[in-house]
Formats: sequence, C-alpha cells, structure tokens
Amino acid sequence: MQVIRTELDGVLILEPKVFGDSRGYFFESWNAEKYAAQGISCDWVQDNESCSRYGVIRGLHYQRGEFAQAKLVRVVQGAVLDVVVDIRKDSATFGQHVAVELTGENKRQLFIPRGFAHGFAVLSQTAIFAYKCDNAYAPHADAGIAYDDPSLKIDWKIPTQDRILSDKDLKHPRLEEI
Repeated sequence: MQVIRTELDGVLILEPKVFGDSRGYFFESWNAEKYAAQGISCDWVQDNESCSRYGVIRGLHYQRGEFAQAKLVRVVQGAVLDVVVDIRKDSATFGQHVAVELTGENKRQLFIPRGFAHGFAVLSQTAIFAYKCDNAYAPHADAGIAYDDPSLKIDWKIPTQDRILSDKDLKHPRLEEI
C-alpha cells in the first residue's frame, strides 16, 4: 500500500496494492495490522454505503464532541470528488481543505481523522460510496458546514445549475458561525 500524506495533518490518501488477472481483481480494503503500521488504528463500529447520481453533493458533515468520527472512505463504483475540511480550532490548517478524486477504478481510499468535516460530489452518472466510522451515528451530535461557504474556496467540479443537495445540507452555517 502506498500512503500519500496531504496538507492536512492526519488526512491520508491510501493506494492499495491491487492484484488483477483475467478473472478480475482483488485488494485488501482494510487490514488492521498494515493500517496500524501507517498510524491508523481505529476500532471501526459502523460501515455505511450510499448510492448517488451525478451532481449530488453530500456534506460537509461532522459530529460534535465525544461523538466525533474518524472515517475511511472509498468509492466502489463511479467517481466522486471527496473533500475534507479542517475544523480543529487550534490547528495551523483550520479552515483549509483537501479534495481528492476517488473512483472505482483507482481504488484510492481516504483516511479522515476526528476533527474534520467531510463531503463529496458525484462526478460520474452514479457512484457507490462506502465508508467505515469509528463512532456510531448520533443524530443529536450531527452538524455541518455550508458546502458553498466562500471562505473555503472549494471547487466542487459540478456546475451550479447541476448541483443536487438535501434540504438539510442547504441549511448548514458557514465555518465562521460554528
């Protein structure tokens, strides 16, 4: 596995070793020992999967306080632009983001530690998105940041007229308001 460090401390791009032949392919999407050697030693408690169509933007989500979540995300089919925003107030990179294209083809994974908001935009006709969480979903701790907060300067790679968001995601406050 190749590990690529990003500008945000702790956020890692993981490129697994993929073994392919005439039958298809195989790769390890999680191996506790190998990932721990890279500094990722989470006790995953929840696996999630979503299917979305082109133009859908989900996020930017996080959970507050003791309910914060680390995530290991990947795309099973299709392509997304995955975005992570540093919301750790004492961090030198507070308010900065990284954006990584994850696809069913490149098999990249993104590790997101606690203290970051997360979202993605679907770039393909459809995308199946899967992720592990180290803390269960807690509705009362659910929070978000406006996906279009101008201070974040995120290029979602989706024209404004093609963006599809939930009512909830359209109502998140800007980063300065949280």
